[in-house]
Amino acid sequence: MREKLQRFMWGRYGNDNLNQFLLSVAFVALIISFFGGGLFYFVATIVMGVAYFRMFSRNISKRSAENQQYLKQRMKIRGIFSKKKKEWGQLKQYHIYRCPNCRQKIRVPRGRGRIAISCRKCGNEFVKKS
Repeated sequence: MREKLQRFMWGRYGNDNLNQFLLSVAFVALIISFFGGGLFYFVATIVMGVAYFRMFSRNISKRSAENQQYLKQRMKIRGIFSKKKKEWGQLKQYHIYRCPNCRQKIRVPRGRGRIAISCRKCGNEFVKKS
């Protein structure tokens, strides 16, 4: 049985990160549909169909390009969240201000009283409480 499945999948694309995401979305939509959402059952069926179409496709280059596009978008979103997480972690030790002229973020240590802050990007100086 295993050999037949391997022979069937030979030359087909298989599973990747985008397929795993699509199947996760389909699973969540299916769970929601159990609580009375008929529309979610339809969405789960469509998304699962797309995932299986991608999995059994023989157009490997196109499926790989789709996966690369998905990974690029995922890295953008992860980058935004990791940047915010890093910023939130520094809030105990630093104040983060924006330059009123160019909107550049400037990090200033806490507990120094009123200080003159100069922007490294545009050279503008402004006074803030640290």
